[in-house]
Amino acid sequence: MGWTGKILRVDLTAGTCKSEPLNMQWAREYIGQRGLATKYFVSEVDPKVEPLSPENKIIWATGPLTGTMASTGGRYSVITKGALTGAIACSNSGGYFGAELKFAGWDMIIFEGKAAKPVYLYIEDERAELLDASWLWGKSVWETEPAIKTHHQDPMIRVSTIGRAGESGVLYAAVVNDLHRAAGRSGVGTVMGSKNLKAIAVRGTRGVGNIRDPRAFMQATVAAKKVLADNAVTGQGLPKFGTQVLMNVINEMGASPTRNHRDVQFEGAKDISGEKMHEPRPTDGKANLVTNQACFGCTIACGRISKIDETHYTVQNRPQYWGASGGLEYEAAWALGNANGVNDLEALTYANFLCNEDGMDPISFGATVGAVMELYEMGVLTKEQIGIEAPFGSAKALTYLTEITARGEGFGKEIGLGSKRLCAKYGHPELSMSVKGQEFPAYDSRGIQGMGLTYATSNRGACHLRSYTVASEVLGIPVKTDPLVTDGKPELVKAFQDATAVFDSAGVCVFTTFAWTMADLQPQLQAACDESFTMEQLGLIGERIWNLERDFNNRAGFTSKDDTLPKRLLTEPAKTGPAKGMVNGLDKMLPEYYRIRGWTEDGQLTPATRERLSL
Repeated sequence: MGWTGKILRVDLTAGTCKSEPLNMQWAREYIGQRGLATKYFVSEVDPKVEPLSPENKIIWATGPLTGTMASTGGRYSVITKGALTGAIACSNSGGYFGAELKFAGWDMIIFEGKAAKPVYLYIEDERAELLDASWLWGKSVWETEPAIKTHHQDPMIRVSTIGRAGESGVLYAAVVNDLHRAAGRSGVGTVMGSKNLKAIAVRGTRGVGNIRDPRAFMQATVAAKKVLADNAVTGQGLPKFGTQVLMNVINEMGASPTRNHRDVQFEGAKDISGEKMHEPRPTDGKANLVTNQACFGCTIACGRISKIDETHYTVQNRPQYWGASGGLEYEAAWALGNANGVNDLEALTYANFLCNEDGMDPISFGATVGAVMELYEMGVLTKEQIGIEAPFGSAKALTYLTEITARGEGFGKEIGLGSKRLCAKYGHPELSMSVKGQEFPAYDSRGIQGMGLTYATSNRGACHLRSYTVASEVLGIPVKTDPLVTDGKPELVKAFQDATAVFDSAGVCVFTTFAWTMADLQPQLQAACDESFTMEQLGLIGERIWNLERDFNNRAGFTSKDDTLPKRLLTEPAKTGPAKGMVNGLDKMLPEYYRIRGWTEDGQLTPATRERLSL
């Protein structure tokens, strides 16, 4: 049936680990992972809870396709109330940890309370115990994972952990597994650290043996893998260039936010692109990119493994950074690069290594540095305050600020607050390029109109992974729409939001949606889990999940006033590119979006919508 039927409840205050049966009615209504864990979370947690208080809970969840032979079936999510946003947070990660948790026999782990001292959870199949982590506290991700494997004398253990950023209270700290795969956004790692929970170590030997109809499932997964292999994006572009295939594409269409969104095109984009990562360096004749890498069960393999030029200033006489590790993906390259006007590929790779090493979201970090650089150029912040000259374009400022933020030192503590709090503190709240406190990813909504509505209405703050209208507006998937018009975008955004909720809840990667539609996912879910997962039913489930998250945020105090964009995007026209002279037309799209969602004019669920979705 896809699910293991068991969840692990860990009371950190009492130090207990207890098994309980999965609520199968909820599983059929919310599938798994994002949807099902959110249902558990909102049923158990007061929406007004302080994110960093012991009363907040944090959940690790797999989907019913996690650990199976479904392509990309290695995903897991971390669900909590976000430290950065105060909104519902669900951060998704790949790698191998999610499958290992499933192999140990667990659909989900719910953590509640706070440990009196640092602990880590050790799981070996059905056995689970909390162990002392005092000896791990203060260690980076890169130190913690091998230390746990050595301690338990098992190299096959999979580890999900925080680094120093999660311990020191950086508000966008990530949870990292397999050294460089991350549940990256909204501060889920900060919540983990606030509970004195350092890591989860899992060894599972059971496999996933409970598929409802194995023959039909095998046929469905084989057919779906062929769709991925035959698609230009998932079969060619992503394997070769990773998500970095987008750097030059988005820049050329005038939708690459540059220097804290002052500009929409970056003159240095080609120097930090996916193509550049393949080119031999003049210094050593080697390319930045070593190879691509796949997560568990993935047939796309978009991950990047990179090696920094050993003569580069960041790593001279620092052999700990000479090995190959997780390389730049598009969002990180943009946030560390374009957002700050920095075009030094090796410096960006180094900053990205540090984000992985200490568990820090590179999007929120890089975008916050962009705000700092703008404040510095305005004279609001000085060299004495920051610790270094910090104009746009300074690679040395970027790498220095990454180091001190990861360690929680000096001005790094300010950057660790995120751009919303930092900009407000220094008197310029309008310079935070964020929604609900979460910084924008790599698409300017003046050049891609649908992304403006996507950002404004995202339940976890500004996010591209909740409704990737770029697929339609730029890549023509599943149909081509004009990126410069607002007409039809409310329907497009809603369709993407609902569909993505289903993919996230199933346990597969959202990148499959470049090739798959719901018609490719549905036979896999139905064969693995339950005959009732029809196309119509899945459409309803996606909508139910979205509205459940929205309702939690409304009860937490978010209103329609939070469904907005920074003034810059609504009033300052794009200076160059196809969108020259344009702002984002959110005011035209939002009322229509509320209407088709079945919400009131101020963005609340109507009784009819609640009844239709069984909420």
